[in-house]
Amino acid sequence: MKFTEYGKKDGDTVILLHGAGLSWWNYKKEAELLADRFHVILPVLDGHEGSDRPFTSIKSAAEEIIGFIDTCCGGSVLAIGGLSLGGQILLEIAARRNKISRFFLFESTLAIPMRVTAAFIPSSVSISYPLIKHKWFSKLQAKTLGIPADLFETYYESSIQISKESLSRMLRENAAFMPASSIKETNALVIVGSEERRIMRRSARKLNEMIEGSKLRILPGYKHGELSLRHPEEYVALLVEMIDGKL
Repeated sequence: MKFTEYGKKDGDTVILLHGAGLSWWNYKKEAELLADRFHVILPVLDGHEGSDRPFTSIKSAAEEIIGFIDTCCGGSVLAIGGLSLGGQILLEIAARRNKISRFFLFESTLAIPMRVTAAFIPSSVSISYPLIKHKWFSKLQAKTLGIPADLFETYYESSIQISKESLSRMLRENAAFMPASSIKETNALVIVGSEERRIMRRSARKLNEMIEGSKLRILPGYKHGELSLRHPEEYVALLVEMIDGKL
C-alpha cells in the first residue's frame, strides 16, 4: 500500500480511504483544504492505480492500515474517513481497534450483505471488464459513481489500471461484507445520500444503531459518494465540526 501526504508533518493526522475504482485523488481537494491544520494521509488501496500489489480482501487492507498507523503514526490518529469500500475497510479497522482513531467518518458504506449479487460478480466482471478501456463505457460508470466532469480523465486512467482479478475481488468483497458488531464507544459520523439505493440508506441506519456514540446524517438530494467527490468543502466542514465537537 502506498500513501500520499499533505499538510503539517507535526500536526494531528487525518487519514482518508477512497472508494473502489478510485484512488487517492478521491480526497485530493479535501486534503488541500485540511492541509493548513492537519497532517493528511491518503492511502492508495491495494489493487488501484499507483498501488504496489493486487487487492486481496477488506481484512488484509485493514491490517495494512493498522500496521502503518502503528509504525508511522505512533499507534493512533485523530480521524479516519472512508467512502464505500474505504468505509468498509474503516469498519474493519474500528472493530479491531476502536481506539486507533478519536473520530470516524463513514460515507456511503454498505453494511448489509448482498450475497446473491456477490455470487454473480466474477461472471459479470468477465463480461464487462473488456469494456473498461472504452471511454463511452467509463463515462457511464463515472455517471453512476458521481465522478465530476473535471475528474473524468483521472478516473478513466485509474480504472484502466485495475486488473480484472483485483476488480472482481474488491466488488465481491464489497457486496458480501458483513460488519462486526464490536464497535462501541466510538465518535463516529455516518453519512448517506437521500438519493442512494434503499439498501445503502438501510445500511446507514444499521451502522448508526450498531456504533455507540455515532451520529447519522442523511444528505437531501445526494447520490452515492457525492459528498466527498462533488462537495469537498462541505465534507471538510462536517469533518472539522465533528473533530471540534460542534456536531
